[in-house]
Formats: sequence, structure tokens, C-alpha cells
Amino acid sequence: MVKFFKYLAIVEGYSFLLILFLTMPLKYLSGILLPNKIMGMAHGFLFLAYVVVAIVVGQMLKWDFKKLLIVLAMSVVPFGTFWMEEKYLEKELKAGS
Repeated sequence: MVKFFKYLAIVEGYSFLLILFLTMPLKYLSGILLPNKIMGMAHGFLFLAYVVVAIVVGQMLKWDFKKLLIVLAMSVVPFGTFWMEEKYLEKELKAGS
């Protein structure tokens, strides 16, 4: 489950960056709406999955409230999921190996 969360965090992070740096400029600077709608729906699904899986993994790994809050907060910070994955999940995956 931790490995799944790692990959989910990476994909969610990329979807957020695509929205911020590609589809939003297309929408507001060029008036091209479709990429933002498609990426927005995909990102919304990935964001909700990230939150649910973060809570499940947090319970599995017995994270305290502060660590869980940091992991959840990183989903709304650009590049945050990449930092979180490196700081929290890599450590757990190496410890489990």
C-alpha cells in the first residue's frame, strides 16, 4: 500500500503541475478550455484518491496527527508531493525492505 501511495503521490503531483503550468495558461491566455476540463477532472480524482490513501497509509504506519497533516498539506503545494514522497515514503519503503 505504501508503494501504491508513492506512485499515486507522484502522479498527483504531475497532474497538479500540468494544471498550473500548462492547462491554466492555455485557458486564460489562449481561451482553450478543453485541456483544463480534462486535466481538472483527472486531477480531482487523483487528489481525492491521494487524501483517502494518505489517511489509510497514515493509520497503517501509525503516523501522528502532525505528520498526517503535513502529508495532506503537501497535496496543495506545488512540488509538495514529490518532497513528501522523498521525505516520508522512501524512508518507510527502505525500512520495510
